[in-house]
Parts: sequence; C-alpha cells; structure tokens
Amino acid sequence: MQAGVTMATRLNRGQRTADQGRTSADQGPASGDQGRSQIPPTGFRSGFTALESLDQSSPDPGYFGPDSISWRVHHDPAAVVGGIRALYLQSLHPEVMLGFNGVTSTREDPWGRLSRTGRYVNAITYGTTAEANATSARVRRIHGALGLDRPDWLLWVHCGAVDSWLSGHRRAGAPMTNSEADRYVLEQVESARLIGCSVSDVPRTADELESYIQGMRTVFDVVPETREAALGLLWPPMEPRVQWLTPARPAWTIFAVTGFSLMPRWARRMFAMPGLPSTDLQATVSARALRAALLAIPEERRTNPHLTAARIRLGMKGFRAAS
Repeated sequence: MQAGVTMATRLNRGQRTADQGRTSADQGPASGDQGRSQIPPTGFRSGFTALESLDQSSPDPGYFGPDSISWRVHHDPAAVVGGIRALYLQSLHPEVMLGFNGVTSTREDPWGRLSRTGRYVNAITYGTTAEANATSARVRRIHGALGLDRPDWLLWVHCGAVDSWLSGHRRAGAPMTNSEADRYVLEQVESARLIGCSVSDVPRTADELESYIQGMRTVFDVVPETREAALGLLWPPMEPRVQWLTPARPAWTIFAVTGFSLMPRWARRMFAMPGLPSTDLQATVSARALRAALLAIPEERRTNPHLTAARIRLGMKGFRAAS
C-alpha cells in the first residue's frame, strides 16, 4: 500500500509540473475536457455480459478453441496483472495517448473501460466466429469514427497487450514452454487482424515480438497524458463506501503496483519510478502470490460468461445449458 502511495505522489508531482506548462487555450472553456466531464460513469456493469445473451448451442469453437494457448492464457488469473502491465506499457506511446485523450479522458469511467476491454477480449477469445466478428466490427467502427484506427497505433496496442499477457503469465509461475509462447503469439495474429492491424506487420514469434518492442523504444515518451493514465490506473476513483468499508483500495493497489513492476526496467525508469535490481524479483514474487490467491477462488466464480457459454456449446464435460 505504501508503495502505491509513493508512486501516486511521484506521478502527481510530475502531472502538476506538466499541467503548469500547458497553455491557457488548452484549459479554456472550449476544451474537450469540459464536454467530456458531462459523461456519467458507468462502472463495471457497462462491460457485463449476460450468459443468456451468448450462443450456447452452435458447435463453433470460434477463432481459437479449447486446445489453443489463448484460451489457457486469457483464463489464467495471471492475465489480470498482465493486463494491468499492458495498460502502463501502452501508455508510453505518446501519439496513441494524445489521440486517445483527444476524444476521451483516462480519468473518465476507468472501471467501465477496464470492464469493456475485458468483455471484448473474452468475446473474440471464447465467442463463436460470428460473435467475434460482430464484436470486432463494432469496435473497428468506433475506432474509425474517433480517428483511432491508424494501423501503427493498433499494432502497438496489440503488441503491448500480447507481450504483457505473455510476460505476466510466465512471471506469475503459470506453466508455458518456449514453443507454447511462440504458439500464443502466432494465435494472436488473428486478434490483430480482427482489430484492424495490417497482418503482414504483426509479430509471429516471441522473439519477433521482443524485437518489435525494442525497436519502438525510440518512439516512447512520458507525456502528460501518460502520467494521467498511469495515475488513474494506480489510484482510480472509488465510491466512498467501497473505499472505506471494503479492502478494495489496498487490494487494487497491490495489483496495480505489481502490474507496473512487471514492466521492463527501462520502461519503469521512464516514469521516474524505482528500477532497482530487486524490483524484478519482488514483482515476480508478488505476481506469483496474487495468482495463487486468485486460483483459490472457486472456478465457477472466476470464469467469465463467454468461456462458460463456449464450454456449454462445445459440450465440454460438466457444462450444460440451464434448463
């Protein structure tokens, strides 16, 4: 918890310095922030999917299927810290962050945004081909309308996510061989195609993915929007009753700090955060502990509706449609 407070303090200090350097025109009454502030928060329910709304009868495994590495990685509890790592890492691309903040704000409805992102990933991973196509087409239309459909931006977001899920999975102690890692990266080329990437540019092996990210380092920068995103992720708004009457705040802080610490040392240093040799080991230990804690939760309590529907429609043992 103390680490989270320290990180938030540093990010706040950097954000205030950046804000002081903005022009009065950026802060005037005509700015997009004023209009955006009128959008009400939606929360996790905005990303909720009812099981009854999903296909539970078509014998279609979708784009991946139960024998894929993608099914395994995305259902493993390690995907939580991997996903948080991805959000930090993706924020290092200044053009992506400036483009995103031009139409929305990272401070608006962070819980709803996280939930909707999870719903999208689950839909294309576990949904039928038709469900995955419909979901990805809807997101592409939104990206197009908002001017967020540049192939190079989409490629970075895709690669940042895949690299983070892969790293989080392995660092948290989930079993994965090198050949399985390559299979996962190759499978995720389909996800890149669905979101609108140019398939010929998408890495197909873990080594290609690492080379791509290293090649992108000359592009990265910590702009004010990056710090805003990181601060919003580390210290998101919570309803007072949730913050003070439940362990949600300290629990989330542990996840957020662990996700941040799982980034490469060079990335952590860009945020002016600790990059000591011990941080990597501490992050690995924390990720393993969090995964073990989440694995203790009963399977049915941590299984998303898309996976449940897939198991039912494919007739997997122990799963059947509700009568």
